[in-house]
Amino acid sequence: MSILEIKLPIHETFQSTVQGEGYWTGSLVDFIRLSGCPVACPWCDTGYADGGANLPREQRSIGELLAELKSPRVVISGGEPFIHKHLPELVQALLAAGKQVNIETSGSFWQEISPDVWITLSPKEHINPKYPVISQFWSRANEVKIVIETGGEIDFYQEYLATNYKQYVYLQPEWNNSHQAISVILQILQQKPHYKLSLQIHKYIGVQ
Repeated sequence: MSILEIKLPIHETFQSTVQGEGYWTGSLVDFIRLSGCPVACPWCDTGYADGGANLPREQRSIGELLAELKSPRVVISGGEPFIHKHLPELVQALLAAGKQVNIETSGSFWQEISPDVWITLSPKEHINPKYPVISQFWSRANEVKIVIETGGEIDFYQEYLATNYKQYVYLQPEWNNSHQAISVILQILQQKPHYKLSLQIHKYIGVQ
């Protein structure tokens, strides 16, 4: 079987949108959402709060995914991308096609991925301690994005962040309680001005 024939379970794809979060906010991107995530964040905005057993998924080949791409940068998200054994082959094919690649992950599962890939680590260990961040991710990640509800999330991860200094740490308000969360983040930024506020601008402008 060639690499283009390998199939992965796809939740959805969409093209020519903008990255709404973190360092690449505002950049033109395509999204490949892989299906499935066991972490079960209660506020998951892609429907995996209960694991996603009833969400749509379709087995699609890497060749099919490549054929529909339109943007120079591709974001692989989920769900949780690193649970899929063929993630490295998908990344390899995207890079070979000349695409820039981002992966968004909770960091709870590890596979070796090309150093050319931008990794966004959004840890969820404080929500579900059964899925701690694999230690390699703290050094491998290019940016850290922490969803903020109460501010206690920063205390939870402070030791990791202090030990593994990151130039790019983004604090993102939990969307369903964003007004209160933004107020909390602004207070945190007064103490940690090297962190940054990340807003989900795709939701504000009404795109996927």
